[in-house]
Amino acid sequence: MRAVMRALIAGVLTCAIGAAQAGPGTLAQLGWLQGCWRAAGAEAGSGEHWMAPAGGTMLGMSRTVKGGKTVAHEFLQIRDSEPGKLAFIAMPSGQPTASFAALELSGNHVVFENRAHDFPQRVIYRRDGDANLTARIEGTLNGTPKAIDFPMQRSGCGP
Repeated sequence: MRAVMRALIAGVLTCAIGAAQAGPGTLAQLGWLQGCWRAAGAEAGSGEHWMAPAGGTMLGMSRTVKGGKTVAHEFLQIRDSEPGKLAFIAMPSGQPTASFAALELSGNHVVFENRAHDFPQRVIYRRDGDANLTARIEGTLNGTPKAIDFPMQRSGCGP
């Protein structure tokens, strides 16, 4: 009986250690994010553009246009931070760079988190079919839970 229990415990520990080392996924699993996405209901030119995974990174950028002028932009990257682990790095206009570690990754969504960041503490991308993407930021702002969704549709990358 003891031998069986030891084998069971060893098996569980091996699986747990393997899962912890594997991390949430790889950049290749985020290929669904690549391309151009226009912000739903926003002025032309508002949205995100993500390059395909290459060289250990996915590079992206976002732009918000209001009244015919760019009012905000952000340079983005998702990169291998160490073997089996991904990081989302945001460089928003007028704010310091922030880094978020990947927590979850599946075939249609990814969740990044940095509990020490002011707001947001989480960045989430969720794809719905081939044509729809929602970026979501959430966390606590001034002691109050807050979440903002940014719905987008796939678009051509030209003018």
